Formats: sequence, structure tokens, C-alpha cells
Amino acid sequence: MASNVGGTHQQRTGWEAQSVWATGWTGAAAVLMTFGGIMAIFQGIAAIAKDDVFVTTPNFTYAFSLTGWGWIHLIVGALILAAGLALFTGAAWARATGVALAGLSMIANFVWLPYAPVWSIVLIVIDGFIIWALCSPRRETAPRT
Repeated sequence: MASNVGGTHQQRTGWEAQSVWATGWTGAAAVLMTFGGIMAIFQGIAAIAKDDVFVTTPNFTYAFSLTGWGWIHLIVGALILAAGLALFTGAAWARATGVALAGLSMIANFVWLPYAPVWSIVLIVIDGFIIWALCSPRRETAPRT
């Protein structure tokens, strides 16, 4: 006979973090992805609306149209925003998608270096943190009945 002294019963999900830190870091990654997605959308809109907003470096190896990069940042930003919001639900697919999108964001920001070098480097580091947080160790547990 089991008693519920506290009056509350915690239902466990299929995936749980091995430590409280892993759960907290996943939440931090969700917040950073949501904020980063919104910022990438604004960055994309700025690049699409006015090409003279950004100063470019001449003769850069990865020279692309600034308007084209604006569309790339807009689309990737919207996907990152959606995945960041989905992370708050705890869906495993959102974690896998978040890792993939953070990797794509790292590549996009590396190529974006001549347009906004400091911002790009900061976002590369944040994307690395997001990947680490979403890949942190977890253990699968059976739900309690």
C-alpha cells in the first residue's frame, strides 16, 4: 500500500537528464535558440531591406549577395525560433533538430564574418554552447505507474 504524503505525484517522462544541470542547460539552450531565432529574423530583414546597412570586406573568399544572405538568415532564424519554442515542450525531435540547426547557424555565421565579425563570433560561440547543452548526457527511464 502506497501513500502520497505530500499530496503531489510527479509523473516522469521517458527522457530525463542525469543531473539537474543537464535539464537547466537544455532550458537555457531553448531560451538562447528562441532569442537567437528572433535576432536572425531581424538580421535577415535588415539585409533584405537595405543592402547598405552592412559594410562588406572586399575580396572575401565567400562573397555572396547580401540580399541572398538576408533570405538565408531569415529562413534559418524562423526555423531556429520554431525549434527553440518546441524545446520548451521537451520533445526529443526538437533537441535533434536544435543540434542540426545550431550547426547550420554556425556555418552561416562563419560565412557572415565579413559583414558583422563580432556578432558572428558571438553567435558561433552561442551555437556551440547550444549544441553542447542539447547533447548533454541523459538516461532513459521507464515511466512510473
